[in-house]
Amino acid sequence: MKCIFHPYQNYTKGFILDHPYAGVLLDMGLGKTLSSLSAVEELIHTFSIVDKVLVIAPLSVAQNTWDAEIKKWDHLQHLTYSKVLGTQEQRIEALNTKADIYLINRENVVWLVEHYKKRWPFKTVIIDELSSFKDPKSKRFKALRKVRPLMERVIGLTGTPAPNTLIDLWPQIYLLDRGERLGKTITQYRNKYFRPAQQNGHIVYSWELLPGAEEEIYQKIGDICVSMKAKDHLDLPERINNYVTVNLTPAERTKYKTLERDYVLELTNSDVVAANAAVLSNKLLQMANGCIYDEEDQPQIIHEAKLDALERIIEEAQGQPILVFYSYKHDLARILKRFKQATALDIKSDHIDQWNDGKIDLLLAHPQSAGHGLNLQKGGHIIVWFGLTWSLEYYQQANARLDRQGQTESVIVHHIVAKDTLDEQVIGALQQKEVNQDALLEAVKARIEEVQQCMRVKKDP
Repeated sequence: MKCIFHPYQNYTKGFILDHPYAGVLLDMGLGKTLSSLSAVEELIHTFSIVDKVLVIAPLSVAQNTWDAEIKKWDHLQHLTYSKVLGTQEQRIEALNTKADIYLINRENVVWLVEHYKKRWPFKTVIIDELSSFKDPKSKRFKALRKVRPLMERVIGLTGTPAPNTLIDLWPQIYLLDRGERLGKTITQYRNKYFRPAQQNGHIVYSWELLPGAEEEIYQKIGDICVSMKAKDHLDLPERINNYVTVNLTPAERTKYKTLERDYVLELTNSDVVAANAAVLSNKLLQMANGCIYDEEDQPQIIHEAKLDALERIIEEAQGQPILVFYSYKHDLARILKRFKQATALDIKSDHIDQWNDGKIDLLLAHPQSAGHGLNLQKGGHIIVWFGLTWSLEYYQQANARLDRQGQTESVIVHHIVAKDTLDEQVIGALQQKEVNQDALLEAVKARIEEVQQCMRVKKDP
């Protein structure tokens, strides 16, 4: 297929070509993969300054997305690729295969670094979903940091650069510029731009920005980051957020409040114990969904309010396909038991094609495994969040499976929320995080029209 670039895609490709390290902070659906591959194609075959390119991506994206884009577009057909996936033997064989692009899942980054050590051969590295390297303590970040000096070009792609707070930004920018803009260490970054918000002695639980720090951070990274929002460049159908409130019975609410207060809940044949606040938060979200794991890790059903709400949504949809995001294995099991037409997504099967061909009525997916790179917009326009997630990244990426370029109908996103439970706090947190992230993206937003105007002025003084 012949590719006709949108102006924003040409701009993105040019930005990557012009910047040895580039943060491409593009909203979902704006074609980060296509722009990156087009830039790589020119770097390899037009300018001859790049030979072996490593792409690090979520597993589903490494398996299905990059090679699909290469096969789809005429100008990319001559790019060769090798998937460094599977067993160690299969990965080594893939590395020994001559190719332009090597695709590896992020879970194998540590193995790859250990495999090559100082013989690291990839001068150009693309990190798809850069925000998955936001934890400076993670093994994958530390591994990539070791070999960062051996890279000449680094391209970071994400639509959610600061899914929680601007603290998350430092590791991602460090992998681009090795600390040139935001400091060589996370401690240096925190001390310069943040102050403790909650602490106990020397232990800091959360940080808050110093006055004026947010603007200074945006200014520091503005020269190496390009940001765009889909609503500014795509004529997408309207997205409608709908909140479906369910009520627990007095008996069910008593169980919820007991666990919330005492960290312990006695059930008929077992007990539920939360060792700390983090475990309690997880247990309360399970209970809000209608089931909870006991001390023997066995699911104990508390209520079916959310299943009943999902049934009403399905009835109102009048046969239209629905994509449901669940949180826990017991959610999946109970939905499959109630709704015989449901299919649990398996990215290794042909479920994606079946969904897009209209052959699946009710597709069940976990946002962490289905939140990146899957194009599901042809199969439907209705999303249901059966269980909610604290992660803005997973939330936005999951919604973007349907709410993206190629969607022809208004996307309806139903959130099933148990009243007076932690569900309500999760919704509030997601909304607030989205506001904060939008501020970051707006601050480094590409002013394409201004650039084009400047170019016109230069051509026609």
